[in-house]
Amino acid sequence: MRTHRPTPALPAHLEQLYARFPFDRSVADDPISAVRPLATDRRRAEVAGIFAATLAIGNTTAIRGAIGRLAATVDGDIGRLVDPEWRRRRSRALAPFRHRWIRGDQLNRLADRLTDYYARSATLEDEFVAGLEAGGFAVGVDRLARTLRGTGGPPGYAALFPSPLGPGSSAAKRLTLFVRWMVRDRYPDLGLWRRVPTGELRVPLDQHVHWIAYHLGLTGRRSRSWAAVEEVSEALRRIDPIDPTRFDFVLCHTGISGDCPKERDLAVCGPCSVRPDCRLWRGHRMAA
Repeated sequence: MRTHRPTPALPAHLEQLYARFPFDRSVADDPISAVRPLATDRRRAEVAGIFAATLAIGNTTAIRGAIGRLAATVDGDIGRLVDPEWRRRRSRALAPFRHRWIRGDQLNRLADRLTDYYARSATLEDEFVAGLEAGGFAVGVDRLARTLRGTGGPPGYAALFPSPLGPGSSAAKRLTLFVRWMVRDRYPDLGLWRRVPTGELRVPLDQHVHWIAYHLGLTGRRSRSWAAVEEVSEALRRIDPIDPTRFDFVLCHTGISGDCPKERDLAVCGPCSVRPDCRLWRGHRMAA
């Protein structure tokens, strides 16, 4: 299939999609709903954010269920996972935990890594900014991933934190999502990190965002790689240089909610603001 490029009207159509989007409906279904109650405390928000982003695999109902079960092990406050008095008992409490291929012993290892990190540093922003200043956004994500992985750990633990600079040039969706939560200061994000310009953010490229981005011509890449992340982010940065990732939540939940059926369906696609830009509708006119 020949390359599908964004139409000249796409920026205006994306703005319409954003303006009409029912944020409150989708925030309740999003993992960030578990993080927002802790937003007044940066450390607890970071801890809840890392665990919620790590568990962000599968459908939103399963993800929110997993976050809820994790929170129940520490009396409803995921931030307590890094409190020293919980260190001895959380290992036993987390042992039976399962979510997809993620196990409780892996989450316990993550809690250990974070507990040790916060004993010497106030915020994970320090790690990310050090990487950002050394080599850009991908280096910042890589530094976060290496900090969380450390050395050793239970089987499969290191694989929870892939890096854009590692084998396969991972899209690193979950860590990129965590950084967006921490940096953007507009709803629904938290804006707790103040040293990272929003214009530097990259799109957390999940399957929904990638599918829609590909069909709008924001990327020509069929696989979710870091190169695709950069293409989509740059295309959105040309539309909004200051806050390119503000469209991410809308595109993601347009896919999750079924508002984008991923096939030509006039009943659903007809009112969609970006339908005229979609490759599925190229050459197809709506019936009068």
